[in-house]
Amino acid sequence: MSANHSPQTASQRIAWITTVVTGTLVLFFLMAPILAIVPLSFSSSTYLTYPLPGLSLRWYEDFINSARWIHALKNSMIIGVASAMLSMVLGTLASLGLAQWKSRWKPLVLAVVLSPMVVPVVITAVGVYFFFAPLGLTGNYLGLILVHTALATPFVVITVSATLQSFDMTLARAAASLGAPPLLTFRKVILPLILPGLASGALFAFATSFDEVVTVLLLAGPEQRTLPREMFSGIRENISPTITAVAVVLTVISVCMLSTLEYLRRRNERLKGNAG
Repeated sequence: MSANHSPQTASQRIAWITTVVTGTLVLFFLMAPILAIVPLSFSSSTYLTYPLPGLSLRWYEDFINSARWIHALKNSMIIGVASAMLSMVLGTLASLGLAQWKSRWKPLVLAVVLSPMVVPVVITAVGVYFFFAPLGLTGNYLGLILVHTALATPFVVITVSATLQSFDMTLARAAASLGAPPLLTFRKVILPLILPGLASGALFAFATSFDEVVTVLLLAGPEQRTLPREMFSGIRENISPTITAVAVVLTVISVCMLSTLEYLRRRNERLKGNAG
């Protein structure tokens, strides 16, 4: 007799249908803003109106041909990649240290490391502004990269620490006992096993930096205007349908990143299954 996973009783069928309907409604509610923006990005009208008078790619062309938007995209990529790389280094070192540290102060230290995720960004931005201003780190790329690194590092710590939960530290000790120096042990033994978690953390770090606007409003100069900053200014000053095209581009980038994260998650599960 084949196993039947469908609900058998009336109450189970009702609960299953209710769950499906509720989940569908919640998903539609979350997707509604995106579903509304995508058609507007292809509108031929100069105003954000429904119904669409016609279809056109003019707003995507305006985005591609605009030096202002392309410069903002370039800034977002520079700051995002730099902060993600720094976050990978700092987050990995912190995760390795916390994984091997046995102390009653470990939860407190971990809470401090993860505090940028809990503290409201506006508070962090104001505090960083008053700290960076006397040091001359406002209005330049270095200041933005440093603050975005601080905001993104906790995501690397979480993902790498989760990967280290299943890592057997005796492998590293065995490599050390065979004469391998610490750097070689990390590169040949530890890094290949934690790479999926590290890559996931790097993607989260990049996404955090790429989407950040509050710190950019306070710390960025005219030459460091990022894509979210341009969108924020455009909504306040002059609502142009080009913003909808930019929003769709950002949505596509986010979907690609989430798909990559899901691929890395499944690959990590396969590696664990093969190791087991």
